[in-house]
Amino acid sequence: MVLIIDDEEIVRTSCRRILEPEGYTVTAVASGSKGLEILSRHPVDLVLTDLKMPDMDGVEVLIRIKEDWPDTNVVIMTGYGTVKSAVRAMKSGVFDYIEKPFSPEDLSALVARALGRKDLPSEETGHRELLPSHYELDNIVGVSPAMQKVFQLIANVANTGSTVLITGESGTGKELAAKAIHFNSPRKDMPFITVDCVSIPDTLIESELFGHARGAFTGAVEKKKGLLETASGGTIFFDEIGNIGTSTQAKLLRVLQEREFRPLGEKRTIHADIRFIAATNKDLAAMIKEGTFREDLFYRLDIFPIQIPPLRERKEDIPHLAQHFLRKYNAELNRGVTHISAEAMRLLVLYPWPGNVRQLENTIQRAVIICQGKTLKPEHLTSLDLPPEETAPRTVEELKEKKKDLRLKSVENIERAFIMEALKRNDWNISRASSDVGMQRTNFHTLMKKYNISARSAGMQ
Repeated sequence: MVLIIDDEEIVRTSCRRILEPEGYTVTAVASGSKGLEILSRHPVDLVLTDLKMPDMDGVEVLIRIKEDWPDTNVVIMTGYGTVKSAVRAMKSGVFDYIEKPFSPEDLSALVARALGRKDLPSEETGHRELLPSHYELDNIVGVSPAMQKVFQLIANVANTGSTVLITGESGTGKELAAKAIHFNSPRKDMPFITVDCVSIPDTLIESELFGHARGAFTGAVEKKKGLLETASGGTIFFDEIGNIGTSTQAKLLRVLQEREFRPLGEKRTIHADIRFIAATNKDLAAMIKEGTFREDLFYRLDIFPIQIPPLRERKEDIPHLAQHFLRKYNAELNRGVTHISAEAMRLLVLYPWPGNVRQLENTIQRAVIICQGKTLKPEHLTSLDLPPEETAPRTVEELKEKKKDLRLKSVENIERAFIMEALKRNDWNISRASSDVGMQRTNFHTLMKKYNISARSAGMQ
């Protein structure tokens, strides 16, 4: 059923006339409170609600629906003057908005999309066209313009054989994007092979990639097929390619150029009928300047670049992702958790998510395990370092002191981020990082000590 909530009778009547001939069951009411009453008594697939109404506005209706009926999609109907409010409402989980006055064609298309009735092309075309839904593609979820651009790029490149370079911070979903490209391509029935460039040691990666003959080197007691040969006809995905050594880079470059390779210790040459996709969270351009990544290999990989934005830059996706992971782990863990409270959702949206989508997924999984009721609440978000609730100052002196503290904290946060980002860009090398930002090493190190930042990991100085 499609539920229309609008205080203008002409809008309710128009929606009925457009949607009912297309086979939809439509119920129309004049207020948000009546709409919530309908939802409490009948299953509703989609709600179209006006943004400005006398008793309860569309955002209030949306929040109540997302608390009690999280699987019900909501579309905001809005006039020109309130478009910005409708866009802001998307952060609370609205599916989309439509601007009044709208055409019958626009409303029909939006309702069809919201209810998943967008028809796929016939299999007779030889392969399935890539038609991403409005906010989800092969487990990649997003309503934000940035993610819609990513979906479109995937759609553009999937059916080609072009090499793709996917960039983005750790946890943003680079491997999901690679799989979406492969499984929506003509190679979808062939292997998808992942090469974990972080976990495979430099001494073994060439053997892993190219394979080897028996006796090719000490310890090669039998013949082994490499990952390139295993991926024949399909796709090979180099995850975190910035971690492979320059020697292997040179040999990989030859494979990309010549489309052939030779197993270690063998004279035979194997044709590489493979689609190449690579991903990295590193700045390859900076690595080229340092001499740690080959420029010619970079240009062979960077034929079709796709950048996955960090979660902090697409906060409107957080409610959709949170609901997606809630449904996933509620089913996997056989729990009865079906809702996320408005306050918990507010905290999720405000959190900066340094670990990106992976951290959000882990947070929701943990919360589902902890929660004993049906609704996730702030107290279940135990893995997040949430700030304490601020209390309002009572006097002008308290206000001045609070402002002073906030300015100091702001400076400290900027300084700490400044040091951390410099170290990350320079692989945690203090000398290179201080030179990169134009500071003396002693002054840079003093700031590190101020914020208790130490370079302790392997390879750090």
